Amino acid sequence: MHNNWFLDKESDYRWIYHRVKKQMLSTKTRLQQVEIIDTYNFGRAIILDNKIQSAEADEFIYHEALVHPAMITHPKPKKVLILGGGEGAILREVLRYNTVKKTVMVDIDGEFVELCKKHLNKWHNGSFSDKRAEIIFTDAIEYVKNVKDKFDIAIADISDPIEEGPASLIYTKEFYESILKILKDHGIFVTQATEVFYNQQEVHSIINRTVASVFPIAESYCEYIPSIGSIWGFVAGSRNYNLKKMMPEEIENRLKKRKVKGLKYYDSETHARLFNLPIGLRKMISKQKLIATIKNSIKVFSNI
Repeated sequence: MHNNWFLDKESDYRWIYHRVKKQMLSTKTRLQQVEIIDTYNFGRAIILDNKIQSAEADEFIYHEALVHPAMITHPKPKKVLILGGGEGAILREVLRYNTVKKTVMVDIDGEFVELCKKHLNKWHNGSFSDKRAEIIFTDAIEYVKNVKDKFDIAIADISDPIEEGPASLIYTKEFYESILKILKDHGIFVTQATEVFYNQQEVHSIINRTVASVFPIAESYCEYIPSIGSIWGFVAGSRNYNLKKMMPEEIENRLKKRKVKGLKYYDSETHARLFNLPIGLRKMISKQKLIATIKNSIKVFSNI
């Protein structure tokens, strides 16, 4: 914080300033620095290791975009795995579905989740107390490697693969192969896939190619997140389903039949727009040849 301003430093080349109305919390868990601030433009915001992760005014855009295309494409999602998502908003969105019988949320930082329970009610909306939710505090890689259960949907909301952190191992062919093994035959996997830049070969297209090296069907989609000041990417993988091909009538029918209410962003029109990528991004993805592995992992801008 600098004189009541928070500087969201994306890289050496771009900083975004947010005026702070009030600092609610500043503490360090065993794994990361956590700050919660109230801002003038975006309401409450959660900051991890000096990077804005989510803001009250627009968190629903990111979380609904990450969750609903996969959930609505699956014919009957009953068992869902969430990797990361400590704020509880991914859990909130998954539990909107009356088809869901069990959701397992795996987050490595239990201290952070407890802070979110206390300070971010608008994110989780009580979802941690839902009887269908099981919360496990452990490493996502180890959990996926050892779990015996099979899931209909797996959602990865893990931090970006920065140079200083271990998350780069999540965005690898080996990890996606482990995900495929714990999905049922009709399962769908979706991951957040970093910022999207139209003018250069970058991390998002490598994530797309890496998912495509494991799953028979892989699709990118993206949306602008105002509080982050960036277009944000997502990648979905499946053995059987192309999320892009879902028909509007079927999307609306499933939303109604599954009693999914209270959405502020996602519907059939939004779904179609998410997957209609601009030509530059399509070309970038089609030309990308690199596949991320444990030995050759990817990195986004490091913290500065």
